[in-house]
Amino acid sequence: MKIVVMEPLGVKMEQINALAAPLQAAGHDFVYYTAKETDQEKLLARVQDADIIMLANQPLSAEIINACPNLKMLSVAFTGVDHIALAACRERGILVCNAAGYSTNAVAELTFGLAISVIRNIVPCDARCRQAGTKDGLVGFELFGKTFGVVGTGAIGSRVAKIAAAFGCKVLAYSRTPKAELQADGVSYVSLDELLAASDFVSLHVPLTDATRGLINAEAIAKMKPTAVLLNTARGPVVDSEALAQALNEGRLAGAGIDVFEGEPPIAPEHPLCHAKNTVLTPHVAFASAEALAARADIVFANIEKWLAGAPQNVIK
Repeated sequence: MKIVVMEPLGVKMEQINALAAPLQAAGHDFVYYTAKETDQEKLLARVQDADIIMLANQPLSAEIINACPNLKMLSVAFTGVDHIALAACRERGILVCNAAGYSTNAVAELTFGLAISVIRNIVPCDARCRQAGTKDGLVGFELFGKTFGVVGTGAIGSRVAKIAAAFGCKVLAYSRTPKAELQADGVSYVSLDELLAASDFVSLHVPLTDATRGLINAEAIAKMKPTAVLLNTARGPVVDSEALAQALNEGRLAGAGIDVFEGEPPIAPEHPLCHAKNTVLTPHVAFASAEALAARADIVFANIEKWLAGAPQNVIK
C-alpha cells in the first residue's frame, strides 16, 4: 500500500524514519512531506494515489477525499477530527483513526499557564519590567480557594479538574457522562447554567460538534460572574469571539485565556480578541509540547500497523 504523510508531524526525521521502517520492510510505499501544502490542486497531487493518508490538523475536504480512488484509511495526528470531511469518509467506507490521549498533559498544563497569566498579569508584568516599572496596578489574585468550572470531562477535562483541585480550588463539572472517579475526588457535576453562574474560572474541554458550536455565546457569558475568567483550549467555534470580546471590553467578564480560534492561526490583526481587555492569546499551541508531538507520532503509526493487522484502534465512529 502507499502511505502518504501529507504534512509534517513536528518531530525529528530520526523518529519518522524509525517508525516508517517496519512498514517499508513489509513492502509498503512510504512518502513523507516536510512542508504543508495549502494549494488544493498541489495537495491532491500529493495524496491522489494514496491508500493511507496521515495528517495532523490541516483540513481535508470531501473534494480531496473523493478524488483519491484508492483511499482506505486516514490516520489523524490530532484528537479532534472536525477538520476532516467525515461524511465523505463514511460514504466511501474509509476508516478514520485519531491520536487520542497524546496531548492530555500538554493541554491541561497550558490551561493553567493561561489562567495564571491572566490572573497574575504576567504579560503586562513582563512589559512593565522591561520599561523599568513596578508592580503598581498589576496586583492579581490567586487560584487557591476559587471555584473552577470544567466543561467536558474527557481525558483532558478530567486532568484539568484534578490539577484545579491540587491548586486548592472547588471543582464543578458539566458533562454528558459524569465520571465516578472524579466525583469520588470531590468534583461536583452540575448543569451548565449552574457551572457558569458559580465559577470563578470556566475552562472548556469539549469537541466541536453541532451541539457545542457557539456553546459559550452572549447568553451564556451573561450568566457568568463579572469577576470570572474564561479559558478555551478546546475548539475556537465553541465560543462566540465577538460576544466574548464585547463582554471583556465592557467589564462584564474579568479575563480570558484563549488558545483556539475560528480558524487556524495566524489570525487577523483585526480579530476581536486581539483588542479585548485582560486577554492572553496563544496560537493553538496547547497540544504542542515536544513530549506530546513525539507521542502522537508513535500513535498514528501504530494506528496503521493495528489496522493492517486487522485490529484497528482509536477508530472514529
